[in-house]
Amino acid sequence: MVTPLRENGAIDLDATRRLARRLVDEGCHGLVIAGTTGEASTLSDDEKVRLFDTVLDEVGDDATVIAGTGSNDTAHTVALTHKAADVGVDAVLVVTPYYNRPNEAGIRAHYAAVSEAAGETPIVLYNIPSRAGVNLGPELLAQLAAEHANVVAVKQANNDDLGPIEGLDILAGNDEVFLRTLEFGGAGGVLVASNVAPRLLRDLYDAAVAGDGDTAQAIDAKLGPLYRSMVVAPPAVSAKTALELLGVIAAHVRLPMVPASADERDAIRQTLEDLGLAGSSAVPA
Repeated sequence: MVTPLRENGAIDLDATRRLARRLVDEGCHGLVIAGTTGEASTLSDDEKVRLFDTVLDEVGDDATVIAGTGSNDTAHTVALTHKAADVGVDAVLVVTPYYNRPNEAGIRAHYAAVSEAAGETPIVLYNIPSRAGVNLGPELLAQLAAEHANVVAVKQANNDDLGPIEGLDILAGNDEVFLRTLEFGGAGGVLVASNVAPRLLRDLYDAAVAGDGDTAQAIDAKLGPLYRSMVVAPPAVSAKTALELLGVIAAHVRLPMVPASADERDAIRQTLEDLGLAGSSAVPA
């Protein structure tokens, strides 16, 4: 889920509630809060905890709430994971330590510390080598699951390694492989496009798990332009721009993100129109 902001850069908790409720009411099984698309890297820990608490209060009885707690600093990740567990989130999403590029021993030590901090709270690993600079290969992912009972799933954002892994639920980390993930028995996806068209993505999911491959493939083909429009600008910017065009939230972002250009905005608008999605751009500042 994107993080709604006011024009001055402050978190808009009222808009956060509205967006969380909309997404759940329109079909999302759960929400990841303060993930990559939620601009986690520019949020303070206090802001993240307020977001976790707010979303839990709004939709916690109706959906799975997963808190993004990972960073490239193990002590920081441990501290935020403790806080998220105390708030009562259903799971934490923990990205591979980025920039540091730890070796396998460092990765294993990192996740051992996080596993201990999480206690009984389930952990979703987040493998995204394009951002982290390190890949968690399928064998290492399986080992982490075997070693830690609370490591239960992976958000797999490496399409080359996408496939079943013993001991883990697989969640598509890239929109364009959502259907492919469901086809081999994956659990679902953590998707940028679900901010914008949650009902269509839920329909795709329902068709796929029901074995209606033709319907699932037709919906996936329809959604292809939306998947591509979510990377016209950085995903958080693209998703917020689409939501603003739909009249849901304002598209404010924090530096180093900047608003979509006129051309980017027009491309996203055209995609929404082609999908038959319409709304008013009159949203709160």
